[in-house]
Amino acid sequence: MSIFRTKNLDAMVAGSRTAGGLKKVLGPMDLIMMGIGAIVGTGIFVLTGTGAVTAGPALTVSFIIAAVACGFAALCYAEFASSVPVAGSIYTYSYVTLGEIVAWMIGWDLLLEYGLATSTVAVGWSGYFQSLLKGIGIVLPEALRAAPGAIPGVNTLFNLPAFLIMMVLTFMLSLGVRESARVNNIMVAIKTGVVILFICVGVFYVKPDNWTPFMPFGMGSVMSAAALVFFAFIGFDAVTSAAEEVKNPTRDLPIGIIGSLIVCTILYVLVSGIMTGIVPFPKFEGVDHPVSLALQYAGQDWVAGFVDLAAILGMSTVILVMAYGQTRILFAMSRDGLLPKKFSTVHPKYGTPYFATWMVGIIFGLIAAVVPLGVLAELVNIGTLAAFSLVSVAVIVLRKTRPDLPRAFRCPGVPIVPALAIIFCLVLMSFLSWHTWVAFAIWLVLGLVVYFGYARSRSLLNKPN
Repeated sequence: MSIFRTKNLDAMVAGSRTAGGLKKVLGPMDLIMMGIGAIVGTGIFVLTGTGAVTAGPALTVSFIIAAVACGFAALCYAEFASSVPVAGSIYTYSYVTLGEIVAWMIGWDLLLEYGLATSTVAVGWSGYFQSLLKGIGIVLPEALRAAPGAIPGVNTLFNLPAFLIMMVLTFMLSLGVRESARVNNIMVAIKTGVVILFICVGVFYVKPDNWTPFMPFGMGSVMSAAALVFFAFIGFDAVTSAAEEVKNPTRDLPIGIIGSLIVCTILYVLVSGIMTGIVPFPKFEGVDHPVSLALQYAGQDWVAGFVDLAAILGMSTVILVMAYGQTRILFAMSRDGLLPKKFSTVHPKYGTPYFATWMVGIIFGLIAAVVPLGVLAELVNIGTLAAFSLVSVAVIVLRKTRPDLPRAFRCPGVPIVPALAIIFCLVLMSFLSWHTWVAFAIWLVLGLVVYFGYARSRSLLNKPN
């Protein structure tokens, strides 16, 4: 009955390969595109404006700091993904190294992180989509434009576009990961092309004077911006959730994790540098479409229209991949007996956790529709930083407990690199608001109640052999 009991790694990997599991249909390019699909969205199209106001032109440094923190964690994720190709991401890795209670708590954390990420991005998607509709003369009724209280002085009741996009993407996910990956790849190609178009056009309108002073508010503001724009990198870890649906996981998962992070870091640094070079950073105050604003400022409205379209596609892929990741966490926790068995039931035709997929879509679709989500980016960030810290600890532990384990990819510099990942993540967490810490603590306490009240006694490890 120990709360630190661990799963047998060899048996778990063997069990994931048995008949009746998830379909193995994904290759390395699918994983890279999945990672880019999850990463390039709200962060680059919305948060860059807030980040620029916070850090000034030094926003590029903030992105680099956040990327370094993610990079150290990504190396740890890559080792685990190649060694433990089982659905569940850090939840699964923790279960075989740190024990059931730690795995449960981080799985509980990830359910909140992925779920609120989809809701938050769905609300952002709704704003861009309504802006696009307004451009062609279509305006939704006030009651259906946003959640209650989201727009001061306006009697809003339900964010219909946010709910509908969640339902459409949930339907796609329920039909199969192969079909969802194809749609994701197309949307990622389009939005990446538009980001590159912005870079190619915008670079000619940069005024170096706008980069002076480069760090107007000091290093503390740069770190605060890094803690904020960390949200822009969330998603590469969702690639590891696809472990059981990858044709050659030991090779392809590290490629997908590291490859998508590198591509997105380069795009972020270039975009933020060009953006603050075109527009004086104070003008981004209160702007929710900073990339479009930069092009409008340069007189390139025709490209700005493409950026708005790319933002809609970009946010769609973020919702798609994050919802996918959450359903696979639910699948793994349910299969271990910690959640009701229904969540790990695989549809006989589509090969997906059908019930879990629709539960995720409906619940977080409703949250997006009826709850104003202005402060949730920080809550998502703290959950992710906690997960990244834990996977780094787990890599060090597994190196000690299972040195014989085959590792197709080995994180370099263990234990130094994982330790650096932990330090970077803890430092960024320290720059988040106390409200975020309180909300996170409440969620974790609720998780402990559910674990001791339900999950512990129903765990498969609690059953006699």
